[in-house]
Amino acid sequence: MTFIQPANIGLRNPEAINSPPRGENPQEQVHETRADEIRGRLVSLSTIEPVLTNNYMVKGWLDRNCLSMLYGPSNAGKTFVALDIAMHIAVSKSWRGKRVNGGPVLYIAAEGGAGIRNRVAAIKLDRPDMASAPFTLLPLGLDLHGQGDALAICEAMPDKAPALVVVDTLARSMGAGDENTAKDAAMFVRNCDLIREATGAHVMVIHHTGKDEDRGARGSSALRAAVDNEIQVTSEWEIRSRKQRDQEPPEPLHFELRSVALGLDEDGEHVTSAVVDLADPPKPTRKPLRGRNEVAMQALNDALRQGGTKKSGKEWPHNREVVPVDDWRKECGVHGLTTGVSESAARQAFKRAKDKLMDMDEVREFGGYVWRVQGQDDD
Repeated sequence: MTFIQPANIGLRNPEAINSPPRGENPQEQVHETRADEIRGRLVSLSTIEPVLTNNYMVKGWLDRNCLSMLYGPSNAGKTFVALDIAMHIAVSKSWRGKRVNGGPVLYIAAEGGAGIRNRVAAIKLDRPDMASAPFTLLPLGLDLHGQGDALAICEAMPDKAPALVVVDTLARSMGAGDENTAKDAAMFVRNCDLIREATGAHVMVIHHTGKDEDRGARGSSALRAAVDNEIQVTSEWEIRSRKQRDQEPPEPLHFELRSVALGLDEDGEHVTSAVVDLADPPKPTRKPLRGRNEVAMQALNDALRQGGTKKSGKEWPHNREVVPVDDWRKECGVHGLTTGVSESAARQAFKRAKDKLMDMDEVREFGGYVWRVQGQDDD
């Protein structure tokens, strides 16, 4: 095998004579400084121990010095919820039973207008203990697609150590950027990170859903990928934690808006806003049965009327009649659910109907008997 020696190996390089010694070149100095920084952050396996302290701002929901997104459809109350969270953080008061490690808040209301002022005023009137909170409102549209406004916010920050900066909304803070493109979304995130890193604050971005709120926040997936915490406010008045970087999401909360009278306008008419109150979860609604499911349930009702009986014991339902599964199967034949086919096909059709109603939590089966989960009077 023949090795080819690279050119100039072993030869004196005239340019090298005039080059500064290693470490004196500015570019090399930058690399060495960065290398020293990286070396200082290396952690060997033998020194790794559990981290038991929790860097929370709202325990279980929001972490300090992180990026979050609170989103929901229009008119779902997301700004009311964001203000409710922000004011509890500003006064370091537990939010909905969750511990708060708070501090000063800057709320950037890019949509501005009297509405946001009235919502804050309603909280002050309804909750006097929050009236002197270190909370600052900035009713101004920003351009966080470019770096200029992000730097200006850091320079004009009203408090030296803010706990929270809220950007409401993303759409009004994108400038010439397009929330649907990954590149522009990444630039927006980079500027939010600039604010977060320069101030130490948690940055919360308020955003909208698309037409289908179940598909999450609209725009580029780069936005969701970048956030540490994600909160959804639904049209059903529910607050759900959709993303937690390092822990399990907490149980959802339900809320309602309570009207607060602010005073009279120039025409003597009442001006009102609203505050957020916790509410009980709504009672689940049962969808009416349709098609084969409805036929199978009618057959079960007939079987129960003709031969239903009550059984005692912990395995059996309280105050519910039960009937042999075979009796239900026969009535399904009477109702036409399993007629006109072979015996094996009829049994399979009945099994599908039974399993479907069990999956819907409409019927239960035990020991060869079956019963309704709800009584007929509940229909």
